[in-house]
Amino acid sequence: MKWKQLVTPVNSMESQEAKSYMAEHAEGTYTLLDVRQKKEYEQSRIPGATLIPLPELMDRLGELDPAKPVITYCAVGGRSRAAAQLLSGKGFKDVFNLSGGIKAWQGLTVQGPAEFGMTLLTGNETSVEIIILAYGMEEGMWIFYETIKESIEDASAKELLTQLAGIEDRHKEMLFSLYKSVSQSEENLDQFEAKIVSKVMESGISTDEFIEQNLPVMQDVPGILNIAMMLETQAFDLYSRYSQKATDKTAKDILYQIAQDEKAHLHSLGRLMDDYI
Repeated sequence: MKWKQLVTPVNSMESQEAKSYMAEHAEGTYTLLDVRQKKEYEQSRIPGATLIPLPELMDRLGELDPAKPVITYCAVGGRSRAAAQLLSGKGFKDVFNLSGGIKAWQGLTVQGPAEFGMTLLTGNETSVEIIILAYGMEEGMWIFYETIKESIEDASAKELLTQLAGIEDRHKEMLFSLYKSVSQSEENLDQFEAKIVSKVMESGISTDEFIEQNLPVMQDVPGILNIAMMLETQAFDLYSRYSQKATDKTAKDILYQIAQDEKAHLHSLGRLMDDYI
């Protein structure tokens, strides 16, 4: 490393500024880079973040697109500032460091192994296979909301679950339309759904297992909103990481689109929570 890189000035973003930036920019148009160690990333991370630990960054620069803006973050901002300086010194034009790191982050986070849910994807899937996988996870979410609705008595909670299931239905309609467009297939919906496996939800979690674990806390509106926001955050994170792994450009673009939809859904849930509060 050249000494000049150690003193290269970098732009910083406060937490709220970074949140606004990510909300206003489509998935795939920027890189959110986590430069902490793997165990830190698994304990808590900002959804959609790409993990490249700082000690590995120099050797893995080829995994990043220098044409895309990059937001770096770490625990409190020191390592990510060094990463931002390194990237700037290597020709990355728009690099921002998240001030205060994840400790100062004022948004949702996810946790779990870096490989969580990734066993569903090899990276070599075609665009059609990606759509079928995504449809199955949307169907798993629909089953989850409908099953929970049958097990509670609160009228407001039932109405909310109906709305959430309806959103998943609209997502499925979009995916089926996309499937017909990409595959040029004449299949009807029943023929298409015969291919679907819906034992896993959008977040990569087993539907039956998650229902058993969370039914007790989903008996009212706040409980449902909390779980729904957690699931959608995990789903956004998963689709974002899928998009980074996909090698087929069309499949990658589809995953970016699905991730963008999940991000929009998450913001809608946040507004519902604000209204309820």
